Amino acid sequence: MEEITPPAQRRALAEQHRQAMARSGRSQRQTARLRLLHAWGKRYGGPEAANPPRRILIIRPDHLGDLLFATPALHLLRASFPQAHIAGLVGPWGEAVLAGNQDLDELLTCPFPGFTRQPKANPLAPYRLLQTEARRLAALRFDLALVLRFDHWWGAWLAAAAGIPQRLGYAIAEVQPFLTRAIPYVVGRHEVVQNLALALAAGGSGPLAAPGDQPSVTGEWLSLVSERLSAGSPPGRRRGDDDFGSQWRLHFAPSAEDEAAAAALLPATARPLVAIHPGSGAAVKRWRTAAWAELARRLATEMGAQVLFTGAAGETELIDPVLALLAQGPPLPLPPLSLAGQTSLGALAALYRRCALAIGPDSGPLHLAVAMGTPTVHLYGPVERRTFGPWGSARRHVALTSDWGCIPCNRLDWPAGALVEHGCVRDIAVEQVLAEAVKLLG
Repeated sequence: MEEITPPAQRRALAEQHRQAMARSGRSQRQTARLRLLHAWGKRYGGPEAANPPRRILIIRPDHLGDLLFATPALHLLRASFPQAHIAGLVGPWGEAVLAGNQDLDELLTCPFPGFTRQPKANPLAPYRLLQTEARRLAALRFDLALVLRFDHWWGAWLAAAAGIPQRLGYAIAEVQPFLTRAIPYVVGRHEVVQNLALALAAGGSGPLAAPGDQPSVTGEWLSLVSERLSAGSPPGRRRGDDDFGSQWRLHFAPSAEDEAAAAALLPATARPLVAIHPGSGAAVKRWRTAAWAELARRLATEMGAQVLFTGAAGETELIDPVLALLAQGPPLPLPPLSLAGQTSLGALAALYRRCALAIGPDSGPLHLAVAMGTPTVHLYGPVERRTFGPWGSARRHVALTSDWGCIPCNRLDWPAGALVEHGCVRDIAVEQVLAEAVKLLG
């Protein structure tokens, strides 16, 4: 599974995957579920009078990267409704991502079904949880709920069952029965732009006239950003402009304790620090062990970099084999460091802030590096990079893919035995990654 797929086999497999995707459609189970959701949706009434909301609930069940993508929309909501109480509802796994966000007044947690990354429990458990959570939210008397994940019918149903009178989300068949207002989810738009569009649709004081050179958020601006991202251009105000404006960047603020913890982990060196994060939430998004080793060696020897490997404690199984390969070759000017399992989320952010470059597959930590202003190289494959790629200037944040013709399929749950046939990330060349790293370090 570590070997690069031969070109002829790559083309044949990609064609098979394309044909399979073309044949795939809504399953009988999905069709039955859709009918049931529409039937349940009829139980809930339409919106009450659309008075300015005093209490707003933001529902986003996802993990690190998607929660960071929501932060510009939170900032827009705060500017639009400066007097409102704005609460976020996230999974326990996402609490640390938004705990210090100044655009939120309150952070609530819910163990959203389907997002726990645990084996599925009793089939009725999600609906029992929905009833329990609906009663809790009903007591908090929210006026407006925004469902920021495009397909999250469970979250939309929760808002309806909690009696929240204004419920705003995307016009997706499974979600719409529980909404009082829906806007289009535009294919090809970046997720940050989708969330900003939803926040803009919530109303408030109208389109924001941003000070100075900061671009204002209007429907026209959203369309312009989407077009430039689709064309591979930096999504600033002008083609080639690096400045997003601090308002619309991803927001994460490490604490003073986080900064101190990061400083204590790093060596005293004048060499550029390059972070490599080899882990990701799905095995199909990972690169080759030998490729990471070759890249790390060349960064150290050719660019004079101090290489740092980052990851959770469980990701040492990805990092240790890379270190073992590096140990078999000639000694490096400075040995690479593994910091896996040694950082909190905040300390990891503070660490990335001190790095000259961060490299890794499509993952939440790479988006955290983007939020810290660190140049990044992202390895993409199955996931649509126009929608979920790095949110920043294309001159500072690069998303690379291989030449597999079935990119993107947006499927991540391939069984282990099938990964050998899905080399879209695995087959990215070391030279391809190194070339972009050299540009960004230069």
